[in-house]
Amino acid sequence: MPDTPRELDIILYGATGFAGKLTAQYLARAGGAARIGLAGRSAERLREVRDHLGSPAHDWPIVVADADKPATLEAMATRTRVVITTVGPYTRYGMPLVAACAAVGTDYVDLTGEVLFVRESIDRHHEQAADNGARIVHGCGFDSLPSDMSVYALYRAARDDGTGDLLDTDYVVRGFSAGISGGTLASIVEVLSAAANDPAARRLLNDPHTLSSDRSAEPRLGPEPDLLWRRGRDIAPELDGIWTAGFAMAPVNTRIVRRSNGLLDWAYGRRFRYAEHMSAGSSAAAPVLSGLATGIGKVTFGIGGHLLGLVPAGLLERVLPKPGTGPSRSRRENGYYRIETYTTTSTGARYRADMAQRGDPGYQATSVLLGECALALALDRDALPDHFGVLTPAAAMGDVLLARLPAAGVTLEVSRLR
Repeated sequence: MPDTPRELDIILYGATGFAGKLTAQYLARAGGAARIGLAGRSAERLREVRDHLGSPAHDWPIVVADADKPATLEAMATRTRVVITTVGPYTRYGMPLVAACAAVGTDYVDLTGEVLFVRESIDRHHEQAADNGARIVHGCGFDSLPSDMSVYALYRAARDDGTGDLLDTDYVVRGFSAGISGGTLASIVEVLSAAANDPAARRLLNDPHTLSSDRSAEPRLGPEPDLLWRRGRDIAPELDGIWTAGFAMAPVNTRIVRRSNGLLDWAYGRRFRYAEHMSAGSSAAAPVLSGLATGIGKVTFGIGGHLLGLVPAGLLERVLPKPGTGPSRSRRENGYYRIETYTTTSTGARYRADMAQRGDPGYQATSVLLGECALALALDRDALPDHFGVLTPAAAMGDVLLARLPAAGVTLEVSRLR
């Protein structure tokens, strides 16, 4: 599809927010010759952000745009090849920008972990975006890029070796240090509240294939629970001695990965099963801790929204961190994640993908992942697959990201175990 010339390569919308500032800092360091603009509601605050970015950003244009004024979003989208947005909760603020980008053929990336928002984006704008040559790519931060790209890397290794389709595939968070921000908490509250108030939303959240590209074509694999309490050895022999709990972000990450399989014409296989876990260690208390953590997760996602309904109006806003706040600089820089993803193929081969990154996963690390996705879409267009519409990171730019991530300090290596 022809590439329409644009004034800018990337516009970062939400540049004055917590995650937005971190992403702006990364783009100033890593953007090279990319033509970048900063967007948000206040020109004055945007200039303050730009002034702190140093010489690489001194002439970046300032773009005033507001989610409550759709015409400003469309005007912004027409100026650039790619829009990055860090403005959430996306269920509340995100859809007008998706609509604008789909309408004018502009690529889009975000860091959402909101399943219902992604489903609505697919339903309302997938076909239009595909017709207009736009790639609308959700889940480009720690939710859900490590999940998506780890599985994609395993698929590539098995394909290159000729060892068949992926079968049981398990993502295990082996190490993790992170803070939390008001924006993340606001998104969680949005999802839980929607599930509590809308039976249809609850059904979508409980469907393991709710983001499927073709729900009727999905393989029937039986129950695929999100939150599992398991011995490590039941996942892989290499994990003997540890216990695992269900990973808190599995309810969104697993659905993104399954959508990738569908968008890639079920390239991972028709018997591909995927689950996510978090190590609880090997101490005597590990079985109790893993069971407790899994139970808390099930309660949170099962009845959390109903419990929120019992909280007096306005109380949450007073006691929770406000959007735009986040971990301290020290906490951001000292955070990290380390993930191992195991798979067995249809010929009996076994592989492990090891992925790791320094920096608080939800913020410092996410700003790198988000920035690299935008740079891939803006600068590596000739190498991207010919996929358009509402996509996932793997479907939109899988091989390009595999090539870009190591230079950005993100390790992703695949080993054959058998």
